[in-house]
Amino acid sequence: MEGQGQRKYISAGELKEHNKSGDLWISIQGKVYDVSEWAKEHPGGEIPLLNLGGQDVTDAFIAYHPGTAWQYLDKLFTGYHLKDFEVSEASKDYRRLVSEFAKAGMFEKKGHIALFSLTSVALMFLVVLYGVLRCHSVWAHLGSAMLLGLLWMQSAYVGHDSGHYQVMSSRGYNKLAQIVSGNCLTGISIAWWKWTHNAHHIACNSLDHDPDLQHIPVFAVSTRFFSSITSSFYGRKLNFDPLARFLISYQHWTYYPVMIVARVNLFIQTFLLLFSSRKVPDRAFNIAGILVFWTWFPLLVSCLPNWPERFMFVLTSFAVTSIQHVQFTLNHFSANVYVGLPTGNDWFEKQTSGTIDISCSSMMDWFFGGLQFQLEHHLFPRLPRCHLRKVSPLVRELCKKHNLPYRSLSFLEANKSTIRTLRTAALQARDLTNPAPKNLLWEAINTHG
Repeated sequence: MEGQGQRKYISAGELKEHNKSGDLWISIQGKVYDVSEWAKEHPGGEIPLLNLGGQDVTDAFIAYHPGTAWQYLDKLFTGYHLKDFEVSEASKDYRRLVSEFAKAGMFEKKGHIALFSLTSVALMFLVVLYGVLRCHSVWAHLGSAMLLGLLWMQSAYVGHDSGHYQVMSSRGYNKLAQIVSGNCLTGISIAWWKWTHNAHHIACNSLDHDPDLQHIPVFAVSTRFFSSITSSFYGRKLNFDPLARFLISYQHWTYYPVMIVARVNLFIQTFLLLFSSRKVPDRAFNIAGILVFWTWFPLLVSCLPNWPERFMFVLTSFAVTSIQHVQFTLNHFSANVYVGLPTGNDWFEKQTSGTIDISCSSMMDWFFGGLQFQLEHHLFPRLPRCHLRKVSPLVRELCKKHNLPYRSLSFLEANKSTIRTLRTAALQARDLTNPAPKNLLWEAINTHG
């Protein structure tokens, strides 16, 4: 550490030493802040700060915080400035875009998306209730199940939006919208979603830090998982054991069937978090919302006349919602991956390489919830989805200017790309299996996948 005039300076190497819980410093626009204690109260959780601790985090701070957040930094200032602080040309252009969007009021102009979405969810819920309780036709019950699946998709988009920015008139109503759209209607805790989703955004497509890629033993998008890497998010080793090896060997075949029942895993993850010893914001509120779901949903299913129809109803609703699970994986499974954390200088670049957009007509924006513009959303997570299509050409030009990847595929092309990624890893997993007598059927399966 050294002083120059009245300013005190710290080198990037010295800053990097403060990168752990209890000793956590960050730099924003060259000023160094001690967030060791604040990390415990951080609305986004401690993990994002730990993942970017010990380095400059200006781009990430600008992306996830409104202008009003700057006023809270002064009390955390250490008195040090970062020595030899430089900003890349890509980051300069990115920050310029954020500034232009802010001046245009785009972060505050949310349109009526939340109102329309909540109204449509409420109407769909009423139709589902009518179809199950008042209709006796199996076709009506099948249609109700399909509509319930669509309801879950749209409700999840509301929960996602309200988790990134305020969609209601006050923070209290916004939190209520999160609990209702997430916990009460879908059975998936908004607390669990925030915990995993914030980590995903910060370390997008990092094999050891992004929980959205850590699906061992069922899926592996990269052969690096075969080395049993340690998940920094879960704090445990992702063992590539014989079971994982077997399942991953056929993951390009099991991908869609697993997506159909993926909600079961989300239900389990919700319970594991809410009833764990981990600090969970609004734990009681979240548990109450989950109890609402596990009251109305089983009761609704029990109103169907027989077990075959009940099974059909649950499976159909899950199958329709699986389209959303597929969409989320299409955005990242076949994109570039890496091990480790993004640094302050390449956070922007890591976002561009780890995401894939889904090209579609504007008429389908409601169906994809705006998340088909995945890169735009990752770069501007506070930007309401009604603006994502408008800013897409600007993002494309920015990527072209700095020779950064901008991948936009049709829904079909994205599916093909994802299956190719899974198949490549699957075939390599098979090569690692112990030699064993192979009959002609085994040879055929392993040759043609």
